[in-house]
Amino acid sequence: MSDISLTGSMRSNLLSLQNTQSLMDATQERLSTGKSINSALDNPSSYYTSKSLTNRAGDLNTLLDSMGQGISTIKAANEGIESITEFVQQAKAIANQARDEANTVATSTGNYNPAEVTDATTFTLTLTYNGETQSVEVTSPANQADGDAMSAAIQNELEGVTFGNPATALGGNNFELSFDNGVFGLTSANGEELKISFSVGGANMNATAGSDTRVSSVERFNNILDQIDQLAKDSGYKGVNLLGGTDQSLTVIFNEDRSSNLVIQGVDASTKGLNISRATDWGSNTNIDASITQVEDAIDELRDMASEFGNNYSVVQTREDFTDSLIAVLEEGSDKLTLADMNEESANMLSLQTRQQLAINSLSLSSQGSQSVLALFG
Repeated sequence: MSDISLTGSMRSNLLSLQNTQSLMDATQERLSTGKSINSALDNPSSYYTSKSLTNRAGDLNTLLDSMGQGISTIKAANEGIESITEFVQQAKAIANQARDEANTVATSTGNYNPAEVTDATTFTLTLTYNGETQSVEVTSPANQADGDAMSAAIQNELEGVTFGNPATALGGNNFELSFDNGVFGLTSANGEELKISFSVGGANMNATAGSDTRVSSVERFNNILDQIDQLAKDSGYKGVNLLGGTDQSLTVIFNEDRSSNLVIQGVDASTKGLNISRATDWGSNTNIDASITQVEDAIDELRDMASEFGNNYSVVQTREDFTDSLIAVLEEGSDKLTLADMNEESANMLSLQTRQQLAINSLSLSSQGSQSVLALFG
């Protein structure tokens, strides 16, 4: 194109037209992207600063998902604690019901054959209490038909008998043995679940003293404990169970370089962790009271757990809200550096279009001098 000669006015108008087109292209890009700075060539400082803010906002936005999952994990644990608390309260109600059950005075009687127990002879008395069996030898009185004497002889031998660990003595005030007209009677007035059988002279006796409600309450109490253990195992979320023991934990990251975080330590919400023992013998009020004390302590422990998880939930929720707001601030700061004023750019485009049209007209006028030469050949 260097071989083509243009007049000075035409070249000047051409350069003006080219410059206008370049400005129109830049304005068109701003209008289409909505940004005044689209590359480092436009403004390196503003471009890279905006890019840094945008990248951080993106990193924090990813952490928001992690925080949301952390909140869900805490919620799962909290739901588990609330349900376990209801079970523990139910177990306490069962224990209280058994404790309030009247200490039934039960009497079991059985006949024996005096002909098979001679005067002043020794016979064996076999007793079974909670699966443990002991035998004692009783010497009948000189007149074995004397009920008071016979009862006293047996009572004397039973005074030293103890069962179980801790020891439960059958003597003292635990029971009374009566004998009248060949009939033995065993009574209990302290709530002990005495299940004693013995035979005298070929006649068998089975004696039970205490409340049957207490026996059934033990089974119901232990069934509730089983449900507590199962529920504690089922309170996990995405592989993390904060009620599964102290070896479980959850770390929630709050910033992009992981320097800000919260470690939530797991707890053992099973009956073992809550120190609730399975009931075995609620015959005595002492044993029931011990179970009640355990469930009351467990309720206090569960409330402490709920309080701790509630505090952790509040922390993560607050950090989530803060991060969400911070992302908005970062994006706003980035936009301030790069966003275009659409009104201004629209006005610029209109102005440039007008300038372009004027430049074209000016170029046309500049070419008229050359065109007049063609008239000489007309």
